[in-house]
Amino acid sequence: MQFAPPKRQKGNASLLPMINVVFLLLIFFLISAKLAPPEPFPTEPPVSVAASEAEGEFSVYLGADGKLGFRELTLAAKDDVTPLLDALVAAREAYCAQSDCSAQPAHLLLRGDQSAGATRLAALLPVLGKAGFAQVELVTSRGDAR
Repeated sequence: MQFAPPKRQKGNASLLPMINVVFLLLIFFLISAKLAPPEPFPTEPPVSVAASEAEGEFSVYLGADGKLGFRELTLAAKDDVTPLLDALVAAREAYCAQSDCSAQPAHLLLRGDQSAGATRLAALLPVLGKAGFAQVELVTSRGDAR
């Protein structure tokens, strides 16, 4: 007794259009996403009535206890700031190697906690200037205009 092989059923459904849609969505989300390094520690920015959002290529964090952070580097309030300065200079040089910093200099954002002392902030500004950042923007959160 010999059995005939089962007949193959042809399906009209093709997976190619679905695969195309999935790849297009993947490309869309990769292009539209803004990838940023994580914050070294949380900060609560001071409140202001800023007209626009601060934008920059680099962010330095100043905690309420005077702690400093840049990317994965975190320094206590009493630590020497030389490692932070060296990391900023290296990051700025790498950025300037890819972009024309003479036409448009790199921007530095200072994300300071609202409880951080003004003396610590004032002492930090000349250090950031030595790293080659002539302009430093303080990041604030929007408050009510009263």
